[in-house]
Amino acid sequence: MNKNRNEGTEEQVQFPENAEAFRAYIHQRTRQALVEVFEAELNALCGKRYERGEDSAYQRSGSAPSYVMTECGREPMQRPRVRKAKADGSSEEVALSSWKLAQSRDEWEDATMRAILCGVSTREMPRLRASEFDGQSKSEVSRLWKRKSAELVEQMQQADLSDFELVVLMLDAVVLSAGLVATVALGINAQGEKRVLGFQVGSSENKEVCRDLLSNLNRRGLSAPAGRYLFAVLDGSEALKQALLEVYPDTLIQRCLVHKERNLQGYLSKRHWGELAALFQRLRKCQGKDQAEEVAAEIEDFLSNKNTGAKASWAEGGEELLALPRLDVTNALHRSLLSTNCIENIFKNLRQHIGKVCRWRESTDQADRWMASGLILASKGFNRIVGHKHLPELIAALERKFKNDKREKNKSHENAA
Repeated sequence: MNKNRNEGTEEQVQFPENAEAFRAYIHQRTRQALVEVFEAELNALCGKRYERGEDSAYQRSGSAPSYVMTECGREPMQRPRVRKAKADGSSEEVALSSWKLAQSRDEWEDATMRAILCGVSTREMPRLRASEFDGQSKSEVSRLWKRKSAELVEQMQQADLSDFELVVLMLDAVVLSAGLVATVALGINAQGEKRVLGFQVGSSENKEVCRDLLSNLNRRGLSAPAGRYLFAVLDGSEALKQALLEVYPDTLIQRCLVHKERNLQGYLSKRHWGELAALFQRLRKCQGKDQAEEVAAEIEDFLSNKNTGAKASWAEGGEELLALPRLDVTNALHRSLLSTNCIENIFKNLRQHIGKVCRWRESTDQADRWMASGLILASKGFNRIVGHKHLPELIAALERKFKNDKREKNKSHENAA
């Protein structure tokens, strides 16, 4: 019975049994589909083959060797030719609309950019399944990379930020070479979503570079929250701090505790690092102002007995080391907002991307292009910060402190008058 049932059916498709056969199968089906599309347009213009209508101005004119563009580059294919009769009795060749679309480089360019962003170098591209990347030289790939990555710089550095509800701003820098440092700004909104806001490449993490970065963010619509402090987490750079307060004066700064702990380790013998780490861990877990100040006093006492330079380094941080705990918000936010780890994690992924650069050329836009592409790639895996549900509590605390500080400032002015 089964035999009779199959006798009247079409020939069964033989599906491939391995990866190579599957690719060949897809390749064959793609070519077949393209031929069918071209034939459909030919029929619409000229009528079916050997059945040209008398009122048609178009006629088939054979074919010519050419190519179409796929994800793998140029794919050799015969181009159908069509001629159109003119009023004076002559004719002219016209191109099929479907053929023009088939020669579009968009799909190939997208595939090439994806490969480069995933770690394939421009040298390796022509060797990557070479039979499928026919005609794709490393120079062609390199030119594409330069053009597309320049577009990514413009995309990142000119994006409108007016709709981003900024709550937390993080600033940090990554060293590219001896003469190139990139300062990066990361924003966190009220929903706990992270966004790379921009970057600026300079010779160092200096005030001018930082100010240019922040001024650019301001011009693009990134405004400080009205009626409350902007909460910022910095690595301790005085240049970053000065530039930030110039552009966004109503900012409450929290010093990164991870950077501070590393700094203190430089003053201490390694046998004291474990005790120092335990104290900092307690500081991160403390709840509220009182507990934080108690642990901070213990850290100061510990350092006083070990190294005067370490004690001075701790004292230099001042109130900025405890800015978040003194707001008396839940310590569920400490993991995300007591350090610049959110931006450091970006740098970790970024270094994998820019690590392919053998030589940085300071007089070109090379650093900007690699930074933009790397940051966009790193941001694709963003999750909301740990403790994001408690951000409304932080916002309320920042509003409360802003009003109290403003009230105290007005009283001081009145007393002085």
